[in-house]
Amino acid sequence: MARAVIGIIGNQHLINDDYVVHGVGTMLSEAIAEVSDCLPLLVPPDPELMPLADLCAACDGFLFTGGRPNVHPEEYGHEETPAHGTFNRRRDRLALPLIRACVERGQPILAVCLGFQELNVAMGGTLHPEIRDLPGRMNHRMPPDGTLEEKFELRHDVTFNAGGPFAAIMGSNVVRTNTLHGQGIDTPGARLVVDGWAEDGTPEAVYVRDAPGFAMGVQWHPEWNAAADPVSRALFEAFGESARDWRAGPQAAQRRA
Repeated sequence: MARAVIGIIGNQHLINDDYVVHGVGTMLSEAIAEVSDCLPLLVPPDPELMPLADLCAACDGFLFTGGRPNVHPEEYGHEETPAHGTFNRRRDRLALPLIRACVERGQPILAVCLGFQELNVAMGGTLHPEIRDLPGRMNHRMPPDGTLEEKFELRHDVTFNAGGPFAAIMGSNVVRTNTLHGQGIDTPGARLVVDGWAEDGTPEAVYVRDAPGFAMGVQWHPEWNAAADPVSRALFEAFGESARDWRAGPQAAQRRA
């Protein structure tokens, strides 16, 4: 049987200041192909190119990636300020409805960094524009200089709820992760359960309560060193298994009909 297909929600970039391209980091594609054992498929972040029904029918699960743009604060009822950074409204219009549709259908989703924030907003939550400015919080942003190894270095612990789904996947209540984000959860969305926190209290792991399928998100970047890092490997393996379960379920018969 063909491998399960994971749609990787991409980002938009400019080449030579005037040529627009869609892309995803190779680490993400490699993690899906080599650790999740699924087929990675780039999804352009534009709802006009990717109608929701067709997209859901084409894929068995979705990976919502990190990226430079942030969710526009209008999507969670806040006014835009310079602290909110840059935006990609096309990705907002694709990712947020897609998350809600997948949660409703039980179609597997894994949300990473920006995707983690999109998951919260899609479920009705709000975001802090710059968490390092909050009292008692550390600077979670990517170091501005250094090698990739230095930028993706494991920098803080994440503690999970004992008996929660993340602790079950990881086989531990505490793991070590990288951190490369500026924004973070303010108010969790409806049904969104915060299941892991950084040492400063920043939410780092969430899942959707009573979702009929895999619906989980992490604020860190598990695609780094995914095959060798036990935390990343466990997460991508669990995600791949959920996509294979979806592909083998009733929707497989619907797709063949």
